Amino acid sequence: MLKSPFPGMDPYLESLWPEVHASLIVYARNQLNSQLPSDLQANIEENLAVYKDDHQASIRPDIQVSQDSTFPASGEHASSAVVAEPLVLRRAPHPTRHVEIVDQDGRVITAIEFLSPWNKVGSRAREQYTRKQIDYIDAGVNLVEIDLVRQGSYVQAAPLEQLRPDQQTPYLICVYRDALPDQFEVYRAPLEQPLPNIPVPLRSGERDAVLQLQSLVNQCYQDGRYYRIDYRGEPYGKFNEALSQWINERLQNEGRRPDST
Repeated sequence: MLKSPFPGMDPYLESLWPEVHASLIVYARNQLNSQLPSDLQANIEENLAVYKDDHQASIRPDIQVSQDSTFPASGEHASSAVVAEPLVLRRAPHPTRHVEIVDQDGRVITAIEFLSPWNKVGSRAREQYTRKQIDYIDAGVNLVEIDLVRQGSYVQAAPLEQLRPDQQTPYLICVYRDALPDQFEVYRAPLEQPLPNIPVPLRSGERDAVLQLQSLVNQCYQDGRYYRIDYRGEPYGKFNEALSQWINERLQNEGRRPDST
């Protein structure tokens, strides 16, 4: 069976991101549950129940659909002109699932977010995700943010301006530990290298779990039969000239794109 032509993240998976994202969530849940102490459990959730000031709160999904989709009748308008009858289309929410690690009392210890274009594209989406970030941190929850998409703007909690340009890679992972609230850990993921193994913090004094990101992406690629991807076009998201050239040469060397010379 064919493998991805890329050693790390395959940028062409971004064109299939809703399906890839769902698979990554499931595989990450399974990988974590094989490592966690018996009194912790990794779950897949759309809302995140957290404890803040001894009260339980809930972080809602990024996008909610209004229940009131009634379009006003023409008689309700100030003008007497007859308004054309519209086709009313509902705005379909994007999946916003994440993995959370909880204890036996349901208290959330760690949240793992695989970022998506719908977290990063558009000011409203970014603001909604930023509010979720703040809720996580204010509630004393460890946060792992994994960004494997190129579309949109940077939204992770770690301040990007503290990274030198040569330290910034196409993909980045941010780990926030509640036990160390004044710092963020940033893990680089160059396109030309396998994805790193990422620590997942648990409770104070406990050894981190580990997410093996490359094995998650490899499993997605095989189970989704993504070896059928047509690599002759360009990937989603933007890469600089050097990386675009590297992508082209890599695909040609792997026999997945014809040599243009």
